[in-house]
Amino acid sequence: MAKVLVWVEHDNASLKDATLAAVTAASQLGEVHLLVAGSGCAAVADQAAKIAGVVKVHLADNPALKDALAENVAPLIVELMAGHDAFVAPATSHGKNVAPRVAALLDVMQVSDILSVEGPRTFTRPTYAGNAIATVESADAKLVITVRGTAFAKADPTSGSGTVEAVSGSGDAGLSSFVGAEIAKSERPELTSAKIIVSGGRALKDGPTFEATIFPLADKLGAAVGASRAAVDAGYVPNDYQVGQTGKIVAPEVYIAIGISGAIQHLAGMKDSKTIIAINKDEDAPIFQVADVGLVADLFNAVPAVISKL
Repeated sequence: MAKVLVWVEHDNASLKDATLAAVTAASQLGEVHLLVAGSGCAAVADQAAKIAGVVKVHLADNPALKDALAENVAPLIVELMAGHDAFVAPATSHGKNVAPRVAALLDVMQVSDILSVEGPRTFTRPTYAGNAIATVESADAKLVITVRGTAFAKADPTSGSGTVEAVSGSGDAGLSSFVGAEIAKSERPELTSAKIIVSGGRALKDGPTFEATIFPLADKLGAAVGASRAAVDAGYVPNDYQVGQTGKIVAPEVYIAIGISGAIQHLAGMKDSKTIIAINKDEDAPIFQVADVGLVADLFNAVPAVISKL
């Protein structure tokens, strides 16, 4: 049976949900092994060992791996790939940073952003902003894959019984250094894992109007807040709110699009949502083509009315 090494995304204290979808994808390829690389991250390895389907967890605890710098992590992964047939990472900013370096060091092609596993070496992935789905097959000796988290169910995080095995880290490659991070803190759910998302578009005019319109509805629903690229580019909200091809890919239970026309770039990031609700005064807006529920109305009248009913 093929052995698959999965990159565990974490903050040295707990693992991220994106890992669970990557495990589900990896389990369709063979025996699942995880790599927890960090500093003081033994608790993460113990947590990872409990994920359903995981056989082994490789724990690399080294100060040089604390901030998951790809230049330090990739050589370690390449060493471990001597005993594995495939490397799988979630298609997050960290995963997309690490996987190409691994592929380059192994001298293989990367299969990016897969939506399904069709065979031992065959996968589907989106192209043309998700308007077409390509079926690709790799002929390389080793597979390097990134997984779109919204396309796979999350593995059960508590029913597994994997073993933890310590491995030595490769140390500091001296190619990069961690300077700092500005992490936005919010009482609302994280955008990529929220069950309900309320997103606003350019029609909201400016930042204060966006906040006064979208935030109260999101708070009433216990929802995360998203935005279209146009709203972000206009400065209404920060970049980490952006949903779309160049933003975050989401698939909540309910996605509410307010004042968003539905450009291809935006649809690529949210069209897998279970239920899509759109409010727009333009009845010909493309968003209505993917919406399950559409309301043709002025958002400045409709949103307060909805809030008053909640």
